[in-house]
This record gives sequence, C-alpha cells and structure tokens, in this order.
Amino acid sequence: MFKCDCCGLCCRHITGIKMLAPFDDGTGVCRYLDRRNDLCTTYDTRPVICNIDAMYEIFFAHKMTREEFYAMNREACMRLKREHET
Repeated sequence: MFKCDCCGLCCRHITGIKMLAPFDDGTGVCRYLDRRNDLCTTYDTRPVICNIDAMYEIFFAHKMTREEFYAMNREACMRLKREHET
C-alpha cells in the first residue's frame, strides 16, 4: 500500500488534471477535501484516479512494477511539497 502522509497537497492542486476536472471547486481544490484536516470526505468511495493502488492495478501493472509506480508517485508528491510548502 502506498504510504500517504495526508498533507492534502495533491487535493489542493488539481487544476489541469482532466480526469479531476469534475471535482474542482473552482479554485483548483477538490470539492471533497475537508480543508480543516486535509482528509477526503469521500475516501471510501473516491474515484479511481485518487486511489494509487487501484490506478496501478487498472492502468499500470502491465507497464511497470508496483515499486516503480510507488516511486513515481512519491516523486510527484515530493515535487508538490517542494513547490507549495512553506
């Protein structure tokens, strides 16, 4: 399972991600993000694109190992943190 620290940055920066456009609250933040605690209010029924393990199984298992996919996602996470954290 992918280790997420629940910082909410990925949910606060969804502008330009076509599959997440329906969830954009108009400010680039997912409408399902609870801004008080940075947790998803629909976590158990979140879209596949928001579920790293489901995304791997459905779209990437035939292209790379799970470890490679996790590493790619960790790097994207770290990039968001470098760009947006103070």
